[in-house]
Amino acid sequence: MDHYFDFVTHFWWLIFPLSGLLGGWARSWSRATERRHRRRVELYTLKNQAAQAEQASQVEVLRLMKAHDAVNKRWLDYELDVGKLIDFPVMTDVREPLTVAFLRAKREADGLRPAAPGDLKTAARLAEYRAAVTSFDIAFDVAEREAKRIRDSKFTGPERQRLETARKLLRIASDAAATPAERQTAYRRARRELDGLIVLPEASLAALEDKIASMLDAGPATDVRRTV
Repeated sequence: MDHYFDFVTHFWWLIFPLSGLLGGWARSWSRATERRHRRRVELYTLKNQAAQAEQASQVEVLRLMKAHDAVNKRWLDYELDVGKLIDFPVMTDVREPLTVAFLRAKREADGLRPAAPGDLKTAARLAEYRAAVTSFDIAFDVAEREAKRIRDSKFTGPERQRLETARKLLRIASDAAATPAERQTAYRRARRELDGLIVLPEASLAALEDKIASMLDAGPATDVRRTV
């Protein structure tokens, strides 16, 4: 204990530089702690912003996919309804530039569509898909408006008469009150009337044949196709 007091007595002046050193070290430690805390906050903020951006991106992709589905459904309403295609034949007429533009836009949008919202990883791919869906929507709307405007006006008088005959025959082919033989005959005659006038998509024919076949006692849709 005496040695301690002797040291303090003779070297009391060291208290001042040591205090300065300790104070400097404490300030340095405090600044370092503050920097570490600031970096952690910045890192957390960046991660949070990235997560929010990814979530917002997936929400937009989901919205685009729903918009894509809505346009496809509008087209499907034509593709699965031969009567509607007869009323608006331009929708399947590949000689019409607007129809070609719509079908091309559909193919592009379908090709860029992701299997799931999270599959679009980059802003560039999202922008590409966004543009494709927008073009598809616009192209279909323009083609549909034109189809409804001109209807069958591009056909000659005899051709329009054939279309009208096909409409009546298809109503008979889908009429549950008609006999199986009447429905089969009406379907065959309707196909002949439409031949060379309207190009019916395979999906349209398949839907019509399945509908008729389900009403026949003869058997499945393949029986209807063999009678064509």
